[in-house]
Amino acid sequence: MYKKNLVFIASCLGMLIFGVVLISLGSILPSITQKFALDEISVGTLASILPFGILLGSLIFGPIVDRYGYKNLLIICSFLVLIGLEGIALSTSLFVLQVSIFIIGFGGGVINGGTNALVADISAESKGANLSLLGVFFGIGALGMPSVLGLLSKSFSESSIISTVGIFVIIPILFFILIRFPEPKRPQGFSIKNGVALLKDSIILLMGFVLFFESGVEGIVNNWTTTYLIKDMNIDQSNALYALTIFVASMTVTRLILGGVLKNIPSFIVFYISLSFSLAGTIIMLSVKSYDLSLVGLILLGIGFAGVFPIILGYVGEIYSNISGTAFSIVFVIALIGNMLINYSVGLISHSFGIQNFTIVLLICLILMIVLFSFSIKKISSKIKI
Repeated sequence: MYKKNLVFIASCLGMLIFGVVLISLGSILPSITQKFALDEISVGTLASILPFGILLGSLIFGPIVDRYGYKNLLIICSFLVLIGLEGIALSTSLFVLQVSIFIIGFGGGVINGGTNALVADISAESKGANLSLLGVFFGIGALGMPSVLGLLSKSFSESSIISTVGIFVIIPILFFILIRFPEPKRPQGFSIKNGVALLKDSIILLMGFVLFFESGVEGIVNNWTTTYLIKDMNIDQSNALYALTIFVASMTVTRLILGGVLKNIPSFIVFYISLSFSLAGTIIMLSVKSYDLSLVGLILLGIGFAGVFPIILGYVGEIYSNISGTAFSIVFVIALIGNMLINYSVGLISHSFGIQNFTIVLLICLILMIVLFSFSIKKISSKIKI
């Protein structure tokens, strides 16, 4: 029999790895751009490789964990992240860099989806609150990359720092090996008919498209903020990395707070409050050209973004508890398609009209999220108590 606390710790370690994966490219994108002499379109293409890898990982994990369980898949994909980080650190060609980014994306996609579904499975109540606490460890992992690079880049090469971070992935792998995980929920297999039925379910599609835009806005803030501050506001790289750290820190602290808030306040109310913070942060960044005010805008964005994934995934886990892995796969795939398309669109827009226009993309996405959530919450309330 598995121990719930140990499984939750394992999930948190996995999410920490995913935090490193998702923020890694944004942290090193300016130096990569300079090293390989990339233009904006090439940078946009490179930025879309990571979510493409995460997309494929998200596509396969659900049916596999429903059929075979979590343990072996988490171990294998953590090894892939380790290999990918070492590849990024040692790459001397653009091709090796691209392959390494894809590998960490694929492994990270499985880990992200698997740990979220795992926490939903072991949480009888307060799924959103527990998923928010899980998200704190995403923030800790994500904070690690820009913080470590910012602090140590004057003393050590970027490649040696990334390589060392990769080696530390061994610790979660050993923990995964040593503990027991829940048994598979569908050891007899998952029927294609059930999967097709989910793809026709309007609730899961609406929630998936809320995350389509949320993943997109998180992606462009992670990947383009440093470039925006350096190119449009002439901020040096260390201060730009600090700004990205502030954004991730605000998201992390907010998710820690939401772990308690979501136990006492209905999730849909928290969602609307969160989007209000996001809109305020976007308007500040859209309206001003001050570094200090941009930091304020990024803090508000971090606060606003913090609750969206835990809240939506909490609804998914509750409504589709008997096939949570596959349901999570569907919404994560939709989310990652949004990340890829919106990231690439920002690359095209910045090439043609300037990087500063990424804030307009943020504003449009947030408005569409509010509209989609308003439709979805009506349908959700017909299935569960909200």
